[in-house]
Amino acid sequence: MNTITDERKVRKQIAVIGGSRAEGQDLINAEHVGMLLAKEDAILLSGGRGGVMEASCRGASNAGGIVAGIVPGSEGNPYLTIIIKTRMDNARNVILAGSADAVIAIGGEYGTLSEIAYALLLGIPVFGILTWDIPGVTACDSPDEAVRLAIAES
Repeated sequence: MNTITDERKVRKQIAVIGGSRAEGQDLINAEHVGMLLAKEDAILLSGGRGGVMEASCRGASNAGGIVAGIVPGSEGNPYLTIIIKTRMDNARNVILAGSADAVIAIGGEYGTLSEIAYALLLGIPVFGILTWDIPGVTACDSPDEAVRLAIAES
């Protein structure tokens, strides 16, 4: 019996994706999603930049959660616990989506759409709040619903 392995808790890794130029309700939803994920003891995966990414990271960080940023260069927002420096710009979207057990999309632009597409191609469930309305994305009415489903499906 390996006590280190047996006692280790594997945390769910949930990616929160969305536009770097987001505002209003998207930012409110993102921060709430981050806080809820921290309370669920999940690791929040992020592209590590501004907008939805920063708001979700802030929510998780302020709630004591772990936040991993898979950043396009070598720096990320101030709420990241872990920074993975890809230096790959938008190509990092594949890494972000592929590292997640589930994805929560909030609003978003074309970068968000590419992350949704990668996740769906990889069979990773995607839950959306006011985001792209495409087949495979489960539309959610609130941050609470998105987090509950992401945790349950991952």
